[in-house]
Amino acid sequence: MGVRSGYWEHIRASGFRLPDDRPLDDLTAELVQMLGDPDPRVRDGIALPVLLTWMSDGVYDDLLTGFGDGVAEGLYTGLGDDGTDTVFRRAGSARLLAEAVLRDQTARVLHSDAVFRWGDRAASWFVRERDLRGYVDGRGWAHAIAHGADLLAALARSEHFDKLELTVLLDVVADRLLTPSGLHFRGGEDDRLAFAVMTVLHRNLLGVDVLEPWIERLAATLVPPKVDDGEPWPEWPTPVAGNTGSFLRALHLQLALGVVGQQTPRDVALFGTPPHVRADLLLVLLRVLRASRPGLFSAPSR
Repeated sequence: MGVRSGYWEHIRASGFRLPDDRPLDDLTAELVQMLGDPDPRVRDGIALPVLLTWMSDGVYDDLLTGFGDGVAEGLYTGLGDDGTDTVFRRAGSARLLAEAVLRDQTARVLHSDAVFRWGDRAASWFVRERDLRGYVDGRGWAHAIAHGADLLAALARSEHFDKLELTVLLDVVADRLLTPSGLHFRGGEDDRLAFAVMTVLHRNLLGVDVLEPWIERLAATLVPPKVDDGEPWPEWPTPVAGNTGSFLRALHLQLALGVVGQQTPRDVALFGTPPHVRADLLLVLLRVLRASRPGLFSAPSR
């Protein structure tokens, strides 16, 4: 399990208690480096649970800005690679940064500048991420897209984000979906992206005047290409069309359900009632989904 595995196994056995034999900076640097370990027992069994526990316990509250800045650098480790082990550091960094943003909802220790900075870095990484693999044989879960969606959802919850920033998050989701890719989603990425958008909608700051054109932009990719008579039909749907279509269907389902499970008082306030735009947006989604498959989803006869 790598260097010093016995040391960290002892910490895990102690209930993740913070040790007093090494400086916190050294411990944190080693754990953050372990986020990129190809062995899931190291990154998911030790590094993430230790860091998440310490964050939840308030260990980093007075250091959260610097902690998040350091973690955010990991989003760019090997960025541009596809099919290499560098994806684990990027995905783990997104997962951890999401928790740092959420921690601020309790601790109230971040300045808006820090959250904006993390949002900029997250957006830049997410639309440029090329490794869309979910589960990797022999390595466990990479899930950069799913963890990226979770990071966007955490940012959408942040009270530092207002209408402008939430609009940017929607554009980031659309850019991610419309970026050419060779892989179809297979690990629930569509649901996680839809949940991120639902988090934006539950803030009730954006109207249909913003949301309808955004959906129309995505729906345009669902239209199959025109093929001349005698020409072979191309592969359809392409990964981009398939992923976008599954995302829109996931969004429709989550919007139809209206609310999600709540865990904290702020979750109840945010998710306890359906978004204000629910009825209008359901009609928009129904229209574009029917148009994408008129032979299957024809409009009801009057």
